[in-house]
Amino acid sequence: MIKTSLGRDGTGARKVTFVLPQDAPPGPVSVVGDFNGWSPGRHLLRKRSNGTRSAAVEVRPGATLHFRYLAAGGHWLDDPDVPDRSGGNCVFVAR
Repeated sequence: MIKTSLGRDGTGARKVTFVLPQDAPPGPVSVVGDFNGWSPGRHLLRKRSNGTRSAAVEVRPGATLHFRYLAAGGHWLDDPDVPDRSGGNCVFVAR
C-alpha cells in the first residue's frame, strides 16, 4: 500500500510512504527505485507498532516513481495495490 501526504518543507513536495503488511517476508526489506538510484538499504522499511513496515520519501508533485521491494536473500516483491507496471516495475504517480 502507498500513502501520500504533503511534505514538510513547504514547497509542495509530496511525502510518499511505502507500506508492507504484517505478513510481509521476514528480515530486512528495502524499497528501491528510480528515486534512490535503485540502491538497497537507502530506504529500509521499519517496523511500526501496528505490525506493518514502512519507509517514506519526498518527491515533487506529479513525479512518476518506478520501484520494487527487495527482501532478504535477493527476493523481489511487487506492491499488490499498485496495478500499473512498466518493465516489470511498479509505477506510482505522486499526487
